[in-house]
Amino acid sequence: MADVNRLILPPLKELEKEEMQSLTNRSKQVERKPMSFWESMYLPSIFKGMAITFSHLFKKNPTISYPEEKRPFSAVFRGVQILNRDEEGRERCTACGLCAVACPAEAITMEAAERQPGEEHLYKEEKYAAKYEINMLRCIFCGLCEEACPKDAVYLTQTFAPANYDRKGFIYGKDDLLIPNPVTEPEQYAKAKGTIGKEIK
Repeated sequence: MADVNRLILPPLKELEKEEMQSLTNRSKQVERKPMSFWESMYLPSIFKGMAITFSHLFKKNPTISYPEEKRPFSAVFRGVQILNRDEEGRERCTACGLCAVACPAEAITMEAAERQPGEEHLYKEEKYAAKYEINMLRCIFCGLCEEACPKDAVYLTQTFAPANYDRKGFIYGKDDLLIPNPVTEPEQYAKAKGTIGKEIK
């Protein structure tokens, strides 16, 4: 049986050789000629490298002096999450838990509570999030929480997560995530909403 396989199937090394030839058809033979006197001194290569370095003095500096100058964000940039309000300043979040379920990093935790009589001006729905936390050390800024939310209550802004010296400082609570009230703080609300949030009504 082994002899029959040898006759029918080509050797494995020949197959690998044919595949390598098809993949390396653009390979070039490296010349191994001896170096000249100037090449052995490496002076031409040194001067060439210095000329390239010196030419950068006359080119535009790509460095941005942050925070005086800020680089414009991409249209698809995803930053820190924010909890949105409606036009009357009421919280949109109903603590349904869909964002926490959709989060692949399990960075979102919340506790639901029922709206009490007289709190209609604070919460839009009968159920709201009494506690809402995001662990920014776990968050991967994938945006799945934004896509899963049926109330447009959470979306990702164009803001970086600021640095911190303590791990507890990266656990953002409801007070840190909630957008300013558009009724009492319209300027802060417009600034926090940014360009991405303008699409959310």
